[in-house]
Order: sequence, then structure tokens, then C-alpha cells
Amino acid sequence: MKLDILVFGAHPDDAELGAGGTIAKEIALGKKVGIVDLTRGELGTRGSAEIRDKESAAAAKILGVALRENLRFRDGFFINDEAHQLEIIKLIRKYQPNIVLCNAIDDRHIDHGKGSKLVSDACFLSGLRRIETKIGEEKQQEWRPKLVYHYIQWKNISPDFVVDISTYIDIKTDAILAYSSQFHDPNSNEPETPISSKTFIESVHYRAKDLGRLVGVDYAEGFTVERMVAVDSLDHLI
Repeated sequence: MKLDILVFGAHPDDAELGAGGTIAKEIALGKKVGIVDLTRGELGTRGSAEIRDKESAAAAKILGVALRENLRFRDGFFINDEAHQLEIIKLIRKYQPNIVLCNAIDDRHIDHGKGSKLVSDACFLSGLRRIETKIGEEKQQEWRPKLVYHYIQWKNISPDFVVDISTYIDIKTDAILAYSSQFHDPNSNEPETPISSKTFIESVHYRAKDLGRLVGVDYAEGFTVERMVAVDSLDHLI
């Protein structure tokens, strides 16, 4: 299956928190979108890897993605080396996305910055024909995505562009709340974390509202780029 957009996240829920509205919007526009989680989030303070598996499947259904896979890298300890790059290259060549979305370039959680660089490097290497990969016995062809964008997570990184998600903020919110073990639950006896506070979801909405305010829409998500952004004409800007 060829995908238009492949979204990578170091942990289940990264894609939803950083780009859930954009994912939902692109699917509504007819794009085929897939999500790949690098780890199962097994080091998370709340819940468990098994719970996160179920939650990520539920979130994927809410967003309507064509597929969701998990590479099962070690949460907290995966590194940007040849072995990890090759696993990502195999998926890039398998699904041949035109656009890749991945973690923030710098963030509070060390896996986010690591995951960002790992995926970015793999996108470049995937285009080198002398790097040989196989799916089963079938040799893969080289493929390099045209664009790599990084969504914004905990830190307030200044975006290079934003996407209007005003119509899709409810889907984004529902997909985030599918991870019920991770966010505020007054009946939970598990330890509190920065994202389980009462105000965390409000902060997600606040950021989307603030980015939207800056461009004259209700809600927006921000991204950083690896190369200069270009438009076909001035009236393509909103």
C-alpha cells in the first residue's frame, strides 16, 4: 500500500498530541495516512505497554488512518544507529510516502529529539540505492520522501508554518483522550505526571487556539521544516 503521509512518533500518543488535527484533516481531504510508533511506551509512569497498545488502536480508529504499526524499539534507550535506521528505511520504502511527519526536533522527553533525528536521517538514507533492504525475499527500491516536517510537542518551539485544524479539533481531542491511562482521571490511584494534570488538555487546546489566533483561524497546529517552504502563488497563503 502506498501512503501519501507517514507519521512517526517515539511513543503512542505523540502523533495525536502533535499532529492529530492535521492527520484527521488530510484524511478528510482524501489522503492515505499511516502512523508508526517507535516504542510501546513501556517506561511510562502510568498504564502499561499492553494498555497503550489498545489505546493506540482506538486512537487510530478515531483518526481513520489506513494503518498503524509499532517497531517495538526500547523506550528510553533506542539510539540513532544503523540497525534502527534500517528498520525505518524498510517502512519508508514499503509505503513510499511523499510526506513524513515526525517528533519535535527538541523536547522535554529525550526520546522525542532522538526519534526526530533518527527518522530524519532514515528518510535521507532511504533514497540511497546502494543501501539494500528486503521485505521477506523481495528487494526494495530506494525511496526518499519529498518533505519531512516536525510537529511541536512539550516545548514552545516557534513553527515555520501552521495548519488550520479548526474543523478537526474535536477529532484530535477524542484521539488524545483514547489514551485514558495517560491523562487526568480523578479515580486513578497511579502517580501524577506532567500530562495527567487537570490542565494539560486545556494547554493543548490553548496552544492550538493561540497558533490559530496568529493566523486568523480558530485552531492550528505548528510544524518546523528541514528546507525552505515554497508556495505556488501568493493566494495559497491563508
